[in-house]
Amino acid sequence: MLKLIDRKIDFMAWRKPAMMFSAVLILISVGSLIIQQLNFGIDFTGGNVIEVGYQDAVELQPIRDVLEAEGFEDAIVQHFGSSKEVLIRFIPQADQDKAETSSRVINALKSASSQSLEQRRVDYVGPQVGEELTESGGLAVLYALIAILVYVAFRFEYRFSIGAVAALIHDVTITLGIFSVLQLDFDLSVLAALLAVIGYSLNDTIVVFDRIRENFRKIRKKTSLEITNVSINQTISRTLMTSLTTLLVLISLFFLGGEVIHAFALALIIGVLVGTYSSIYVATSGALMLGIDRSDLLLPEKDDEELARP
Repeated sequence: MLKLIDRKIDFMAWRKPAMMFSAVLILISVGSLIIQQLNFGIDFTGGNVIEVGYQDAVELQPIRDVLEAEGFEDAIVQHFGSSKEVLIRFIPQADQDKAETSSRVINALKSASSQSLEQRRVDYVGPQVGEELTESGGLAVLYALIAILVYVAFRFEYRFSIGAVAALIHDVTITLGIFSVLQLDFDLSVLAALLAVIGYSLNDTIVVFDRIRENFRKIRKKTSLEITNVSINQTISRTLMTSLTTLLVLISLFFLGGEVIHAFALALIIGVLVGTYSSIYVATSGALMLGIDRSDLLLPEKDDEELARP
């Protein structure tokens, strides 16, 4: 069954429509990032974080209503660990004292609840720290891409490295674009997910590139396009199985992991889907567009002196 599928699917026949589709998604993503920007969380903008514990399970909507009545309309309220633990994040006004604001929130929650509650933690992230995190996060992604460019260039060929990095930029841009279009909360967990997406997508791409290099050296009577198509067909079952099993875990995390991990799991779900697509249609198509050829990957022939050495 797999052999029949390997022989019949012409993935590269769809490379031009796929590249156009990717270009449209990137334009939408970049446009949204410029116009709407990202909805940065408190990790980046600064603000108060309060963790409280209740005796019994508690609903989040009444807590949101209390905070809204106190003037914190944009407060983020989530369960943290269990339905008895609640994490509250909000940005106080510039003229408000941070400690006083936290006490005001705790007192309001105590007054509105019949349960006794315990203040577990109160933290404040300053705007300066948020700016440093934003800068450090952007540099982390940039350094990762540069390191990958160098690694793939040494392991394969520079045209492969450009294709691989183009695919990674494609994946990160589209993931960020979806978060921007939907105005989802972008915090440190999502940044960590982006770095994980880079690693996952690169792994998929390296598997395909490895098979292309191997087939360039084994198959002599096919063009670069045909060899690339054969290589993708040979690795597609592995790619799909890896992606599906990863997605099963991530979907479970998204629905069962609680609100705190929603954004992290969603970023990884988007990244896995886009990364699987880009390893086939962006990385390999990019290398083909740059003119990769069998002669670029053949091993250098040994001369008579080298063959005569023991």
